[in-house]
Amino acid sequence: MHPIRIAPSLLAADFTRLHDEVRSVEDAGADWLHLDVMDGHFVPNLTFGPFITAAVKKCAQKPLDVHLMITDPWKYADAFLDAGADLLTFHIEVEKNGDVRELLDHIRARGVKAGLSVQPDTPVQRLQPFVDRVDLVLVMSVFAGFGGQKFMPTVLPKVQELRRLGFRGEVSMDGGIGPQTIADSARAGTNVFVAGTAVFGATDRKGRIAELRRAAMAAL
Repeated sequence: MHPIRIAPSLLAADFTRLHDEVRSVEDAGADWLHLDVMDGHFVPNLTFGPFITAAVKKCAQKPLDVHLMITDPWKYADAFLDAGADLLTFHIEVEKNGDVRELLDHIRARGVKAGLSVQPDTPVQRLQPFVDRVDLVLVMSVFAGFGGQKFMPTVLPKVQELRRLGFRGEVSMDGGIGPQTIADSARAGTNVFVAGTAVFGATDRKGRIAELRRAAMAAL
């Protein structure tokens, strides 16, 4: 069984105080730091690139979980690997733009964990050809592109289906994770929980991360 991991999403952080925000959630008990990279093409929003990732790496103690919501991860993967990504995930929906196996193998050859992500309306069966090359699957419980969306429980069966397909790696859930939704996600088999506003919007971040972890563990 993989350990429960809480991965605050920096998309919800105050970027005028990024160093302090990183240290705040790390001191509060975060296991990973989640970075949502958006290109304005794959999703209708722009966030940040390798430069900010490298800046976070300089002050972070925890692994950087980089989620590429971009059309061409083949072009930009090395820039994020060079910037310090410890896990690098891209979307199966862009598979027509390049060789998925080749990119997964390239990421892993550089000593970084490789992940694939699926949108809420993408069948998880599309990941089956790659389950032997993937360290992490990120299941989107909202449509990628903006923070603060409502959790979609209809995606939960995807986690169970992943196991039936033979996937033995870590399963992450991203979107609408909070004290009221994390238990159902954990019960389905998720072990990594990406939480943005639920953590960064909390007055007591240490208490909130502990609350999320307790709820997830109690559901196992």
